[in-house]
Amino acid sequence: MTEQPPAKKKCLGADCENDAGSLQCPKCLSLGIKGSFFCSQDCFKKNWNTHKELHKLASPETYNPFPTFSYTGPLRPVYPLSPKRVVPKSIPHPDYAESGIPGGGRTRSNKIEQLDEKGREGMRKVCRLAREVLDIAAAAIRPGITTDDLDKIVHEACIERNSYPSPLNYNFFPKSVCTSLNEVICHGIPDKRVLVDGDILNLDVTLYHEGYHGDLNETYYVGDKAKADADSVRVVETARECLEEAIKLVKPGTLFRDFGNVIEAHAKSRGCSVIRTYVGHGINKTFHCPPNIPHYAKNRAVGECKPGMTFTIEPMIALGKYRDVTWPDNWTSTTIDGKRTAQFEHTLLVTETGVEILTARTADSPGGPVPMPTAAA
Repeated sequence: MTEQPPAKKKCLGADCENDAGSLQCPKCLSLGIKGSFFCSQDCFKKNWNTHKELHKLASPETYNPFPTFSYTGPLRPVYPLSPKRVVPKSIPHPDYAESGIPGGGRTRSNKIEQLDEKGREGMRKVCRLAREVLDIAAAAIRPGITTDDLDKIVHEACIERNSYPSPLNYNFFPKSVCTSLNEVICHGIPDKRVLVDGDILNLDVTLYHEGYHGDLNETYYVGDKAKADADSVRVVETARECLEEAIKLVKPGTLFRDFGNVIEAHAKSRGCSVIRTYVGHGINKTFHCPPNIPHYAKNRAVGECKPGMTFTIEPMIALGKYRDVTWPDNWTSTTIDGKRTAQFEHTLLVTETGVEILTARTADSPGGPVPMPTAAA
């Protein structure tokens, strides 16, 4: 057998196509980070502001709290978490804000509430504010920022709107927003993980304002590499389209179980699977309440849409298998095979004639659809 020549190293400079020379980042060497080669001193200096953020991943000030856990993909938690953020007492708090235990929801009754006009207006207002907060956080997404930085942005934007960030201390969740990266399906905890070019990130924002909750999420591309990766684009855009297709069905008389049939059919047409563990949910004065909205086909959800109902549809779509694994933090849910996943969510109001998307995007909302990358000739 013949011996293969050694593979040439590529320069780490953004958009640099040159082969790397022998120049390595000295900080990376001191931290034990391998493979940090650049083609020239000029290229190294040009990319320093972005490259130096990678040092935080190996900083002795951070650590993996679950080093013996069998992770399914490359992502790891980066602790310590920042201290719990404070919400001023002047802002109305939900019932679980101190105890961590919600008092309403599925355990109280299976009755699905139909809101009167006052309730509908309350939902419209909180969902409009939730959209504003998500858009503010999404605009800050870039390589080099941490998910904890985004949590701070969300928290402060909620406070500015006299609103409580609903995830905070809900069943003891420690942060104000869920940040789910790459193979994380949902409920990712913001930490010191630095976003890098090529990541995909879901931001799940919920606000509590004047007695009502408004819930939405979107998945965003981090940098240009993510938009150029065919699999990342396929799973993100399929998830976006699955939600859009399901919303088309919402009107009085539609069975809750019908949404999953449409979602799974579209996901399968793109070579993707539908996560089954997590469902959409009713939402109003209670964060999570009936009905349950499964996203997979042939589910057994009971009930039908009626005017005044408010609920979420939030399909989670994966490139690989639909089964999930939860980290020892008891929140972070990842795909069982470590492959990427994406999610989109809206809070919806069933009207007398159809549906109102309470958390709809605006003309200025960051993100939006991205075309599939074309193969180079």
